[in-house]
Amino acid sequence: MNIAVSKNFKKTSFKAITSIVLFIIVYVFLIVFAVGLTVLSALGGFYLISIKPSFVTIMLGLGLASLGFYVLAFLFKFLFKKHSIDRSHLVEIHKETEPRLFQFIKEIVDEVGTDFPKKIYLSSDVNACVFYDSSFWSLLFPVKKNLQIGLGLVNTITKQELKAILAHEFGHFSQKSMKVGSYVYYVNQIIFNMLYENDSFDQTIQKWGNSNNYFSIFLVISIKIIEGIQWILKKMYGLININYLALSREMEFHADEVAANVAGITPLQESLLRMDLVDTAYNAILRFYGEKISQNVKSMNIYKEQMFVLEFLAKDSQLEFKFGLPVVSELDISKFNKSKLNIENQWASHPSTQDRNAKLEKHNIHKEKTDNQMANTVFIDIDKVQERLTAQLFSSIENSETFSLMTLDEFKVDYQKQFENNTFNSIYNGYYDNKNPNYFDINAIEKPDVISIFESLFSKEKIDMVYDFIALENDKAVIESIANKQLEIKTFDYDGHKFKSKEAFKLIPSIEKEISDFKNKITENDISIFLFFNNLAKKDYKDGALISRYKAFFNYDKEYDRRVAYYNDIINAANFFSVVTPLDEIKSNLKKVYSLEKEIKKEIEIIIANELFKNELTTDIRESFEMYLKEEWIYFSNSKYIDEELNIFFKAINNYIFIISRGYFLLKKELLDFQFELLVTTNASIEQKVNNLQS
Repeated sequence: MNIAVSKNFKKTSFKAITSIVLFIIVYVFLIVFAVGLTVLSALGGFYLISIKPSFVTIMLGLGLASLGFYVLAFLFKFLFKKHSIDRSHLVEIHKETEPRLFQFIKEIVDEVGTDFPKKIYLSSDVNACVFYDSSFWSLLFPVKKNLQIGLGLVNTITKQELKAILAHEFGHFSQKSMKVGSYVYYVNQIIFNMLYENDSFDQTIQKWGNSNNYFSIFLVISIKIIEGIQWILKKMYGLININYLALSREMEFHADEVAANVAGITPLQESLLRMDLVDTAYNAILRFYGEKISQNVKSMNIYKEQMFVLEFLAKDSQLEFKFGLPVVSELDISKFNKSKLNIENQWASHPSTQDRNAKLEKHNIHKEKTDNQMANTVFIDIDKVQERLTAQLFSSIENSETFSLMTLDEFKVDYQKQFENNTFNSIYNGYYDNKNPNYFDINAIEKPDVISIFESLFSKEKIDMVYDFIALENDKAVIESIANKQLEIKTFDYDGHKFKSKEAFKLIPSIEKEISDFKNKITENDISIFLFFNNLAKKDYKDGALISRYKAFFNYDKEYDRRVAYYNDIINAANFFSVVTPLDEIKSNLKKVYSLEKEIKKEIEIIIANELFKNELTTDIRESFEMYLKEEWIYFSNSKYIDEELNIFFKAINNYIFIISRGYFLLKKELLDFQFELLVTTNASIEQKVNNLQS
């Protein structure tokens, strides 16, 4: 198979190669500078020793001679760096045990026209990729690729979709024209290593500098020179990376075309659109068992549970099914995206799903013969494979071999209960999913003569109004960052019109006006919602209970920002724990942390005593709070951090922000559930009256 590359591919390839050539020119200049510096510092060191030989001059001479060597070593260290992929989470499979899968892959490899993978691995996640270990020498000698297949992916697609996905991965390396992309990738990795992966180099020269006070003088000078070189290289890397990412996006389009020729456009399009939902289902399982660890419970087979959750979420979103899998449309993934702002993301390595599908549509390649069985049928014994990967997923947890296994039926019951406890009733039509009831003064509301109809309060028009408001707030934040030059772009589109970055500030007043108008309309609707339910509540003398729930939510909302500010302040103050900090600064920073802890600890004491959080304070969370409150921890002693105390600090602080956020949700859910009960009670009462009249 030989597919011609597009004009855009050629254009981005030229830019990427040009930027690399420019980098090489700058890099050669830096090497010449470093060599000259090394020669001069060596001669200077020799001259210093020869003038007056003594211990001091010998040490100073050696230190001076090493100055240039430090810089030169920095510029050449990438030659000895190998980029290896962590394979600890992978399971290698072989042709002898999975002949169907190997035959399936061979057919794709032959059709694409590339080499069979060196090794094939299974991972537990929702992913498929080709990977390899690389170094500088990979530029000169070919490297065989390995294939990684995620069971979380294979579990949720058809065989035809798997064929398309693997053809896409092999497509990256099958075409001669794609070799430029591989070359740019190698060079990009080398430059990244030189700029950002310096831990071992830093440790080595620090040891040398610390071995003698005379050496440390020249170490400081060489570090300053290296920092200057890094500043130059980072500027160059920014240019290279933008051009590489543009090329990477074109490579994705090209690989999609390869996949379309092998499997047709429909399987690739449908799997792309389904992936976010598949990933959501998989991550829901991980979160579910993350909370079960403290109960010593693990899964027998997370992939059967993944399929259950996928179907559950699809039905909850009223999606159609095809070949036993949910069908997600572009409308489904974009129906709540009301943004008027369009910016080309120059830092994205992949095009958007919408852009990929639009390109695929232009190819219009369809295959009459398709295999729409589940993709996991390519395995000889899929249950055994799923259970093996599930066991490996839990193997890193201490004593997990003693955990009890949860059956699929037990999982279904527990998951649905959790889902109901953590979502709002569907009668609200998603109105509250991404918004809270807006504040209004309950005592100052004028009672209308006519109460709104329930359906009108949560109509499509009202839902759209909420998401228009959210989109405007997000658009405003991005446009402000453009106006303040925090986001450096030349042009952007807003509401169908093109603007230069310097014109961004002109848009802000009109957007703020729109935001204000929408907020007022949404608040008016929230007042109408309150009046509707208050009218129902009065019939059973429950209006006082409804009002108290609204007031409780508004009060918590009012205090929430203050509580979050405590968290942000102490986390910012504690940033120095994770970076190298001079001793006197550590002591000064600790005083600030100690001061901020006073308010946080008061809030934690309030949380422990509050009935609202009674069911949320798990044994683990309560113990972390009690340990934190137990005494005044110092975190640092004898010039060393006390890791055990730092763990107590961060665990308690992270639990604090989780609990106060959870409190917000609980009060909101309590209010909405109470309103739902009022509606159900009223409808039941009406139905009973009708039945009495009929009888």
